[in-house]
Amino acid sequence: MARLKVVQKKSAIGTKPQHRETLRSLGLKRIGDIVVKEDRPEIRGMVKAVDHLVAVEEVD
Repeated sequence: MARLKVVQKKSAIGTKPQHRETLRSLGLKRIGDIVVKEDRPEIRGMVKAVDHLVAVEEVD
């Protein structure tokens, strides 16, 4: 199964509380943090909600 590498590129300061919670649930705490998650619809939805704060690429 494919995996997604998610990197936090921008700060969550000044964003909506829902966006901050989404970043925390993805496991991102600060700029430069990287997490690798399974490519599932739930993860894709969370990434789409904060796509202005993160960068995503597919990893095998």
